[in-house]
Amino acid sequence: MSEVELEVIDLKEVVLSNNSFGPSDVGSIRTAVSENYGHFGELRDAVNEMEADDLLSPAGKTKMGVCQFLLGKFSDALTTLQSADGSAMALFYQARCMFELGSYNDTVAVYEKAQTSGYNEDQCKIGVAEAYRYAGRIEEALAILDNIFGPAEQTADYMYQRAATVAAVGGRMDEALALYQRAVQTDENHAGALFGLALENDRMGNDEESLSLYERAAKAFPTGIGVLINLGLIYEDNNQFDKAQMCYKRILDCYPDHPQTLLYMKDAAATGSMLYDEEAQRRNDRLAQTLNMPVTNFELSVRSRNCLQKMGIETIGDLTRTSEAELLSSKNFGETSLFEIREMLTSKGLSLGQFAHEKKSNEPPIDTSHMSPDEQALLDRPISDLNLSVRARKCMARLQLNTIGELIRKTGDDMLECKNFGVTSLNEVREKLTDLGLKMRGD
Repeated sequence: MSEVELEVIDLKEVVLSNNSFGPSDVGSIRTAVSENYGHFGELRDAVNEMEADDLLSPAGKTKMGVCQFLLGKFSDALTTLQSADGSAMALFYQARCMFELGSYNDTVAVYEKAQTSGYNEDQCKIGVAEAYRYAGRIEEALAILDNIFGPAEQTADYMYQRAATVAAVGGRMDEALALYQRAVQTDENHAGALFGLALENDRMGNDEESLSLYERAAKAFPTGIGVLINLGLIYEDNNQFDKAQMCYKRILDCYPDHPQTLLYMKDAAATGSMLYDEEAQRRNDRLAQTLNMPVTNFELSVRSRNCLQKMGIETIGDLTRTSEAELLSSKNFGETSLFEIREMLTSKGLSLGQFAHEKKSNEPPIDTSHMSPDEQALLDRPISDLNLSVRARKCMARLQLNTIGELIRKTGDDMLECKNFGVTSLNEVREKLTDLGLKMRGD
C-alpha cells in the first residue's frame, strides 16, 4: 500500500482486504490519515465491520487489533491482539497497548517477547526505554538507549526518546532541545519530537514558534491528547473557537467520554459567540480552579507527599510557584519524585516554576487607621467588582488575588512583574482604586 494509492482508494476497502499486513501498512495508514483526516472515518468504519465478523482469522485479528490501537481503543485492541495469531507484530502492539494503559512492567515483558519473536530489536528496545521512563526508572531508560548502536541511533524515534529521557533527568535542557531538533530534522512530522519542542517553547514564552510546532504535531496520526488540548487552548486564547473545537473533536473521535475534553468542547462551543472579555474570564476561572486543586487529589508516592507537606505546598498553584531547585533542596526529595511531579503538572499543561516570579511575598498588613468605615468595608469586596480588563483580570488570577484588600497590599512593581501586565494595566488598576478612594501599597 503506497501513500498515493491510499489517496485514491477507499481506506476502508484497503483495510478490509485479504492482503498481508505488516509495519509498512501501518505506516501507510498513519500517513493517509495524517494527510487527509477524512480517512479516519473510513478506518473507523472498517474496524466496526471487522468487529462484527465472528469468523475473523487469527491474522485478521492482528490487523483488527492494530487498527483498534490506531483508533485509540487500547483496551479493545489488547483483548483482540491477545487472541490473535501470536505473531511478533501482535506482541509488539500488545506492548504498545499496555504502555498506553499504564501497565509499564507488563509492557517491558511483552516488548521482550516481541523481540524474541523477531520484531525489530531496536524498536523494541526503544519501547522498553520509554516504559522505563514513564515508570520513573530514568537511569535504566538511559542505559537501554546507551546500548543502541548503528543506524537506529540516527532515527527520529531514538533521538526523541533520548531527548525526553534527558529532559526527565533535569538540568540538561540544552541537550534535550538539540535532540528534539535533530529528531525533527530527521522526520519533520515526528509528533513526539514536535510536541517536545512545542512544549519547551511554550514554557519559554515563544508563543508563535510553539503554535507553529503544535500545529505541525497535530497533523500526525495518531495524535497525542496533550498536543490537541494545548493547541485547542491556544486557539481559544486567540478567539479561534472553531479551530479549538476541531482539536477537541479529534480527541472525542477516539475517546468519546474523555471528561476533560468534553468540558473544553462545551466551553469552546458556548464561548464562540461570546465577547472576548466574557470568554477570557471563563478561561481565567478555569486556570484559577486548576491552580487551586489540592496536590492530595493526585496519586503521588508517600515520599513526594511527605516532602510537599513539609514544604507547605498544598495546591497545584503552589507547585507552579516553586522551582525545581527549591524542591530538590528539600530533604529526601530526589530525581524520582521530581519526575513524578513534572509528569503530574504536564498532564495539566503546567510546569514547575512557571509562575515563580508571581509568588506571593509576606506583605505588611494594611494600615486602616486613616480609612473611613466605608473604605474599610471595600477591602473584602471581590476584585471582579473593579470591572478590570481581560489582561488585568488574568494577572489577578495568576497572582491568586481575590479581594480588593489583597490587591492594595501589592506595590506597582509587584504587579509589573506579572507576565503580560504592563504600565497601561497598572494605570487602569490605580484609576479603579482611586475611584474608590483607595491606593496600592507605596503609592
